[in-house]
Amino acid sequence: MPGDLRIRGSVVVPEAELAWRFSRSSGPGGQGVNTTDSRVELSLDVATTSALSPYLRERALANLGDRLVDGVLTVSAAEQRSQWQNRLSAERKLADALGAAIAPPPRPRVPTKPSASARRRRVDDKKRRGTIKKLRRGDHD
Repeated sequence: MPGDLRIRGSVVVPEAELAWRFSRSSGPGGQGVNTTDSRVELSLDVATTSALSPYLRERALANLGDRLVDGVLTVSAAEQRSQWQNRLSAERKLADALGAAIAPPPRPRVPTKPSASARRRRVDDKKRRGTIKKLRRGDHD
């Protein structure tokens, strides 16, 4: 649907679950800033949204814990002079935040050891460097 917000893959937030709020913005706009409601706040109740499976909802609530107020994620946009551009910016911010929150954790790093030839090269380079420094010294007997 045109008003729905695609987060990632098959996760799509229905338009009915998005709450919009508009207010006057500070910043660029000259005299128009005093008359137009160009600042946009977009909210989504992550705790009750139907767009997320229970598993993804749990992951999102855990990852967004400090950004949520009563289970609601709110983003605001006031960078542009136009309300329409701020709406698009707010949608992008919400999609990015929620997409990052439901993304699977990165694979754990598998520690590796240097190969035998790499260790040998390192020791040979250290010996070569030491020899060069020794040759630079004058004979101080």
